[in-house]
Amino acid sequence: MNPMKKGADFAPEHFRWEVDGKVATVTLDRPDLKNPLTFDSYAELRDTFRALTDVEDVKAVVITGAGGNFCSGGDVHEIIRPLLDMEMPELLRFTRMTGDLVKAIRICPQTVIAAIDGVCAGAGACIAMAADMRIGTEESKTAFLFTRVGLAGCDMGACAMLPRIIGQGRAAELLFTGRSMDGAEAERWGFLNRLVAPDELLEAAQDTAKRLADGPTFAHAMTKTMLNAEWSMDLDEFIEAEAQAQAVCMQTKDFRRAYDAFAARQRPVFEGN
Repeated sequence: MNPMKKGADFAPEHFRWEVDGKVATVTLDRPDLKNPLTFDSYAELRDTFRALTDVEDVKAVVITGAGGNFCSGGDVHEIIRPLLDMEMPELLRFTRMTGDLVKAIRICPQTVIAAIDGVCAGAGACIAMAADMRIGTEESKTAFLFTRVGLAGCDMGACAMLPRIIGQGRAAELLFTGRSMDGAEAERWGFLNRLVAPDELLEAAQDTAKRLADGPTFAHAMTKTMLNAEWSMDLDEFIEAEAQAQAVCMQTKDFRRAYDAFAARQRPVFEGN
């Protein structure tokens, strides 16, 4: 069931949701514990990003954390401890659900921007990884720390996605050691798109989201679709796929709006269709 019809009317139980114009902001809001996830918040986040596929009033999403931290991963007492008592079928349901959250973030047509300060660890790092762009601070500390708790680094798609963002060797180092990257290293390695001061972080992410939301959002959604789809294509396939995708975009009203604005020496006003 779709948990929302209009983004502005949505009221989740396990995180904050605010809509300003065409931009929604998701705030993980358990600051006393550095915003850990629970079974319920995982599921509600997954369902929210799935539902965004059919939500027309939200064109971009910012995801962040309260209290100077992004997300510390799964709650030690509410997730980690119960996992120790589960049998394989239950464990597999859980790990598939966490992976489904990453898929939902990747599949939703909206551009997703992670605003990262402080701790960004475990599942929190994977959520940030799944975003389309990441803006952070020098104080951010990103760690794919699964091996430090006796688990494999291949969690929530990290072995596939992280090498595509920062390169195979760098990803291997982080996934084998579980060590953290500070903000400067994360930017240098390409995990963070840019650094800003902590008190400017949310505004910077929301400003970027607003600029994208005011742009040709159908074309942005097509770009995101092709970024996902072309991972497994060969040369002939991705050239043909992009030819078809671009031909579709050439039929949009936004394409004509851009031409008409250029001809009139004006700035185009896009409407996402």
